[in-house]
Amino acid sequence: MIFAKYVFLFLLFILIFVVVRSVLHVAIRQRKARFRLHYVKTSAFGNRFSEYLGNRSRLFKHMKEMMESVELGMSMQAMLTVSMILFFAGLLAGVLLFQSLKGVLVLTLISVSLPYMLLRLKLVSIRLQTRLEFLPAVEVFYQYYMVDPHKNIKMALKYCLEEHRILYPIKPVFEQLYRNLMTQRDTEESLRIFSLTLGHTWGDYFIGIMRVALTEGSYVGDSFKELIVDMRKAQRSDQLERNRLLEIRIANFTPILFLALFLTINFKVNTDNAYLYYVVDPIGRNMLLDALLLIFVSFIMGIYLSMRRM
Repeated sequence: MIFAKYVFLFLLFILIFVVVRSVLHVAIRQRKARFRLHYVKTSAFGNRFSEYLGNRSRLFKHMKEMMESVELGMSMQAMLTVSMILFFAGLLAGVLLFQSLKGVLVLTLISVSLPYMLLRLKLVSIRLQTRLEFLPAVEVFYQYYMVDPHKNIKMALKYCLEEHRILYPIKPVFEQLYRNLMTQRDTEESLRIFSLTLGHTWGDYFIGIMRVALTEGSYVGDSFKELIVDMRKAQRSDQLERNRLLEIRIANFTPILFLALFLTINFKVNTDNAYLYYVVDPIGRNMLLDALLLIFVSFIMGIYLSMRRM
């Protein structure tokens, strides 16, 4: 009897698995077929809502440009969905773990801000990697610009990228600028995304020269030469500034390491007392909440200082 019962349960599980798999396969195939139609895709609520926010909200537009500048493989709708999930997750965790208004507000704020903070950290990382490579890239671009008989910015950018004269890690940044300029995208928006990725004063000067050349068609060889001379003079100070940015990034993660080390030692020494104090006792939970809040504030300050140092 027991064997027959197990056989019946096994066959029932196989039947349910086959049915669910077939239903999911049909549903996914129908969904793909529906979204091949352009009018269905453009009339979707998510797209219409995204377009509405893109036209009305400066924060939404800023987030979209920042996602594009770091080349994040995620749509804005997916980012909004993740943010909403984290919002409700933080709200639920605050209610279940801390059972106080302070705990709910702190965990909800940290959770909903997490995607933006990770975007900022990724952007700072890209800026650190490309900071020292910007001067060689500008020098190569200047050479191709001067060699080109028509002094065309787009053609000079095309040739130096095709011949692999601009090297990684800054090459993807210039490739993105070239793609945006060649796809008839708004010139100002393309330059703004490029400037956002670089994030330093020299990049802003370079963008200003590019803007004049692209919009007015003027010869800007002398301006590029002056920029390169000034950047060579300031190269040593740029290296020192990059070292300071690395120090700021290291300081960002030290509070988390110290908190993890502190909790690990306490739980290793006396697991029962540590559990009672940090999990059961409201005072201990409030101390952990204060620690999380301070770590969150330190992250924000570290990101802010990194942006100001650029």
